[in-house]
This record gives sequence, C-alpha cells and structure tokens, in this order.
Amino acid sequence: MPWKETSPMQVRLTFVVEWLKHETSMAELCRRYGISRQTGYEVIARYRAHGLDGLKPQSRAPHHHPNAIDEAVCAAVIRAKARHPSWGPKKLQPLADEPELNTLTAGWPVASTRGAILARAGLVVARRRPRPHTPAWTQPFGSVTGANETWCADFKGWFRTGDGMRCDPLTITDAHSRMLLRCQALQHGIDTRYVQPVFEAAFREYGLPRRLRTDNGPPFASTGAGGLSRLAVWWIKLGIVPERIEPGRPSQNGRHERIHRTLNEATAQPPAATMRAQQRRFDAFRTEYNQQRPHEALGQQPPISRYAASARRYPRRLEEPSYAEADQVRRVRHSGEIRWSSGTIYVSSVLIGEPVGIYEAADGWLVRYGPAELGFLDPPNSRLRAAKPRRSGTWHRRAHRTDQ
Repeated sequence: MPWKETSPMQVRLTFVVEWLKHETSMAELCRRYGISRQTGYEVIARYRAHGLDGLKPQSRAPHHHPNAIDEAVCAAVIRAKARHPSWGPKKLQPLADEPELNTLTAGWPVASTRGAILARAGLVVARRRPRPHTPAWTQPFGSVTGANETWCADFKGWFRTGDGMRCDPLTITDAHSRMLLRCQALQHGIDTRYVQPVFEAAFREYGLPRRLRTDNGPPFASTGAGGLSRLAVWWIKLGIVPERIEPGRPSQNGRHERIHRTLNEATAQPPAATMRAQQRRFDAFRTEYNQQRPHEALGQQPPISRYAASARRYPRRLEEPSYAEADQVRRVRHSGEIRWSSGTIYVSSVLIGEPVGIYEAADGWLVRYGPAELGFLDPPNSRLRAAKPRRSGTWHRRAHRTDQ
C-alpha cells in the first residue's frame, strides 16, 4: 500500500472541516493535531477572514520596516547612477538639479546602502575577484609627492570602431593628482610620428614633468642601447627622465593602468561608430573624470582639485645633455658609432648626432646619454657591453652623477 502524502495546507483544511462539524471541543481537536489552542484559534480566524487563502503558508517577513530607505531616496540614487553610469556607489551624490536636494542630502544613504539599492535595481555588474598582485618594485622610480613630478603614459589597447577603423587610445596622466592630461584616439598605431605631437601638445598646455613612466614597448622604448627610442631621446633633451617598468609588471604603473578599466567601460562598450565620434566620447570622459568624478585615493575629490600646471615650461629650443663630470665626451657619428682609441664602437642609431658622456668605472668605461646608462665600452667586439645589475653607488664616484 503506497504512503499517503499530506501537505500543511491539507492538514489545516481537515482541521477546519472537523471544527465546523462541532462534534468535539477545540481543546480535544488541538490535542489530536498536536497544536496549541492559540494556534488552532489563529487558523480558524484566518479561515473566517480570508477563506481558503487564509490557510495557505504565510510569510514571516514583517509588514512594516521602520528603517527602510524612502522610495524617493532610492529613486534619487538610481537617477544619479543613470546620469553617471560608470560611477560606483561611493562616488554617487544627489544631482545638483534635483528639486528635493535639500531634503535628500540630510538623509543620503551611505555607500554600502547605495550599492544595495543599485543591486536591487539590477544596475551593478559583478566583477571577478582580482588575482593577488606582487608588490610593485619601485627602486628605480622617483617619489611622487607633488603634481608633475611623474607623468604616466600608455596605450589602452586597440579596438575597432563601428566602421572597422583601428583605434589606439594614448593616455597620459599625472601620477600625483590622477589628472587625465590626454586621451587621444590614434588611427595609425604606435608610431612616433603620431605619438610625439600628442606629448608636445600636453607639454605646451601643462608644462614639463620631471619623469615620465611607461612600459618597455615602442614607441616609448627600444631594444637598443639603454632601451632608448627616438621619443625617449626627445624627452631627455627636454630635461625629462624616462622611467620604464619591468617587462610583464603593469602593477609598477598601477595608478595609470587603473584608469584604463574605467575608460573602457565608459567609452568603448560598445565602441562608437567612427573615430571622430570615439574621440568625442574620450573628450567628454576626460572632462567628467578630471572635474566631476570623485576619486577615492583623493578623499573623494576630483583630480583637478590636486593638480597645478608645471613651472617648467616647454622650451623654445632643445638643449643637449651636458657632461661636466665626464672623463670624455664623444658625438655619435652618422653610422651610430663613436670614435674610441684607434677604432669605432657602435652605440645606437637613435643617437646619431648626439653627444654621449664616458665615465671611468670599476667595471670599465661606462657610456651615458644624459641620465640613461647605455653600457660599457667593449673595444674587442666594437660594441657596448650591457651593464650588470648593481646597487646604487658601487661604481666610480664620477659615473653616478647626472649632469644636465
């Protein structure tokens, strides 16, 4: 014989039917069903008030939440998110043109509550938990304690606009204030001919930084002596020290890399129809990012609140590096070589026509271009020998000075 299955609804209905027959007392009926008389009377009361619907399972959730966020506040948070889709809950504040601004500001929910409101509205996209990063290796980098001490530059990563054109966004930021100085859509890829004018426009508008931090790829660096590219040589002649992160270590330029994720979400998902339309998106993003968007690392203030133009203005003409403490100075010939002893030594083609300083060191004769170490002279092979990794101060006292 199969087991009989019963549900709470069926048990309650049977209880009510037996009670309606008036064949037994409520006390006896409740003992038979193993419930208290209070529960029995509650079941009968729900049946009288709502009929069979009253016997269905009831939610235990409270009907009134005294600490619930007002619907007007929830709507204001959602409107603020709609105005700034790329902003997270920490940055959202009441919109300035809200008519009820004065009443909302006093009761504006905290960031976690704003996040919960956005999550309930389906306006939050869950992100994968990032993998742990190795702490940045900053030994060769200068400290960043003020605006224009270090600028950071990189390409965001190319994509195609709606019309199929390749777009390579070049971004330049100030490491101290996080100011986005340039976000330029380049159509011709990473070519010095198109990259240099972007930097020149930034230098003319904001002045010169003391250092410029990039990765090891072109056009910022090369595989030649000292890793110098034509762009890096130009920076050195402007009095800017190139800083290059280690290969495969984007965390060493983490302040700059972080903006790329925000830029991609706000302007390239999906890409614009044309390059011109994409640049308009970049320009609008840069204005909002610099002047309106609160930055957590800046105490929820926009980058423009921490930035001031550099006092080092763009010069009218370039100056060659000087080598007051060098033992000898040689000018690189049209073949990329320098004269040494009775022969020549190849240095680099990007330094043709430029002077280099030669310093006597413990490991040999060190060649430098401005602050950049190119390597040691290797006359038997007519080339430069790469310098071995060393700690600062281990070579000749005259070789470690930067004379410019």
